[in-house]
Amino acid sequence: MLKILKYSIFDLLRSRWSYVYFAFYLMLGFVLLFLNNDMNKAIITLMNIIIVLTPLIGTIFGIMYYYNSKEFTELLLAQPIKRSKIFIGQYIGISLSLTLSLVLGLGIPFVMYGLFKSTEIFDFTLLLIVGTFLNFIFVALSYNIALSTENKIKGFGYAILMWLFMAVIYDGLFLISLVMFNEYPLEKFSLFATMFNPIDLSRILILLKLDISALLGYTGAVFKDFFGTTAGMFTSLLILALWVVLPLLNIIRKSNKKDF
Repeated sequence: MLKILKYSIFDLLRSRWSYVYFAFYLMLGFVLLFLNNDMNKAIITLMNIIIVLTPLIGTIFGIMYYYNSKEFTELLLAQPIKRSKIFIGQYIGISLSLTLSLVLGLGIPFVMYGLFKSTEIFDFTLLLIVGTFLNFIFVALSYNIALSTENKIKGFGYAILMWLFMAVIYDGLFLISLVMFNEYPLEKFSLFATMFNPIDLSRILILLKLDISALLGYTGAVFKDFFGTTAGMFTSLLILALWVVLPLLNIIRKSNKKDF
């Protein structure tokens, strides 16, 4: 599995799109830090970009890598190697390469800015942790879609639709349900609905750490009141970890049953 993991990482690092992804975050970090004196505002802006862009990039890279390396994967399957090791190695390789671009792209400007001398280092670290979770989650979800769909165009379409639903449509449906049933107690419903969307959960996690009550919104305020700030953060991290583990287990299950 380690050899497959190394191959996947180096294969993606040779791709120019990995460097474009890295350069985008590098320039974004420099612009936000050196043109803005308020670190909290810079972190909030980065949050709004990361929780939308990172899932999209993870989805696209995951689905494209699976289909583009399908012939090589079938060659590996003909060898005496466990299927789970092949797909887990590829999955971790893609996720780590994307995370590396994110961490280095944002980390270099923050180090040059002198973040380690600032109290905001914990907020920035949490931002990178959330970005890492979103990479691992959406690469896993895209791999599940690819394993379920032989047609490349359909698989790509389903993956983009999945991201669009999580990033945009889900919030709209959630707000409509809150308006329609505003006469009923919706606190528990809001908590459970938030847990089923890793993007919303990531946003609330960062806002809980920043403790910005004006930006928390209805679900964030309910989350804070129900769990408290510290417990709410740990609960959010635990649920995000489940969002990584469960799709990964499904990848193993599907790869073992799939007829290549």
